[in-house]
Amino acid sequence: MQLLKAALSQLLALAGVWLALRGWPGVFDPRWTPVLQAAGAALLSRLLRQPLWWLPIHLSFFPAVLFAISLQLPAWAYLGAGLLMALVFWGTVGGDVPLFLSSPAVAAALQEIAARERAELFIDLGAGVASVAAPLAAAMPGLQVTALERAPLPYLLARWRCRNLTNAVVVGGSFWDCNLSRFDLVFAFLSPAVMPRLGRKLAREMRPGSLFVSSSFPLPGWPLSAEIRLADRRGTRLYCYRIGDQRCQANAGLPG
Repeated sequence: MQLLKAALSQLLALAGVWLALRGWPGVFDPRWTPVLQAAGAALLSRLLRQPLWWLPIHLSFFPAVLFAISLQLPAWAYLGAGLLMALVFWGTVGGDVPLFLSSPAVAAALQEIAARERAELFIDLGAGVASVAAPLAAAMPGLQVTALERAPLPYLLARWRCRNLTNAVVVGGSFWDCNLSRFDLVFAFLSPAVMPRLGRKLAREMRPGSLFVSSSFPLPGWPLSAEIRLADRRGTRLYCYRIGDQRCQANAGLPG
């Protein structure tokens, strides 16, 4: 759905600029076409209620296309660039979740949480290049770490990073298809767009007493068990939720 909205924003903005140039040739300078199209696409994306992280994509897409065309590269170069982007951002194309990389501070904080929780089974939903899973598994040999990643290239990089870690397994696929009932600690760094649906999945599948930790994006309406503020470059916040609270079930739309 987000990809459709993005394409619609780009096409409508381009059509609007073209009509403006045709209708008022003396008013709009054609050299401003990239700026006007980018601004129009960004505005339309907000009107279509796309997540904020789409704004820099809309602002840079058309100017980047024009720049690439000006380079006059061979056709295979454009095809290769497109394939590379698809391999990296496959989760965005197929689901609404971009590739976010966690900082070392997040992995260190999760190590403390896992130790305090005496967790045995940990899963990272959308693990990227294993920026959390690999250091966590290396630091805690007694913790069984599962890293779920859908995009092909990050998945392969995660597999390579975890190749010597016997307590880590990297699984290719969507976290929507994974049953979370056996895990006592679940981590995610996803997108605001998926958090309501994820909350319903957590309430259905996670065991009472288990813990869910979300980086940067809270679960709408869920009561916090703890909020941890990290001193990394982004000032990351970790939102912690204890599963089993009746308010969690109610806010997820499930019976208590």
